[in-house]
Amino acid sequence: MINQAIQQQINKGQMLPLMEEFYTIQGEGFHTGKAAYFIRIGGCDVGCHWCDVKESWNANLHPPTNTDTIIENAKKFANTVVVTGGEPLMWSLDYITTKLQALNLKTHIETSGAYPLSGKWNWICLSPKKIKLPLDGIYNEAHELKVIISNKHDFKFAEEQAAKVNANCELYLQPEWSKREQMTPLIVEFVMKNPHWKISLQTHKYLNIP
Repeated sequence: MINQAIQQQINKGQMLPLMEEFYTIQGEGFHTGKAAYFIRIGGCDVGCHWCDVKESWNANLHPPTNTDTIIENAKKFANTVVVTGGEPLMWSLDYITTKLQALNLKTHIETSGAYPLSGKWNWICLSPKKIKLPLDGIYNEAHELKVIISNKHDFKFAEEQAAKVNANCELYLQPEWSKREQMTPLIVEFVMKNPHWKISLQTHKYLNIP
């Protein structure tokens, strides 16, 4: 049971349910290949059946961590910090991003967009899910739209989502890992017919890095 003082700090973003933090190479999307410090926050109720970090879903498994401590760890490494989850927008991210940017660190987020946008961001990767759609406000803010393709209907969903983002948003299709052999050829064919899209691969899994 979280006491009132800790809950108040969580509400202000001064504590977060940290699942893990690590320095690695960004494996997906527009910034593939870039060194980045990842902050994975616990808690998610979107519930993708193919999620590869289901252990992040229950925020209660990840004790509240002092956000200043997280920031101190992050600044020792790359100049880019990626906040991910779980679904990081379940928590207030104004505090952590303001502090990170004050240290001249670039702030990136990967989100389903299912919760209100908080925080100051240099890059917003919106990865929408059918089972809990993004809120309308995030579409115009997204720098990157990344849609996971696990079946043929997902191409239609991808185009529906692409119609909602701003004209400068980068568009990516990424095969769901367990179905990559079936879906990658279909994605290749689709992108060649629709060159406003690009292909994203989970290169960190091919390279066997976190």
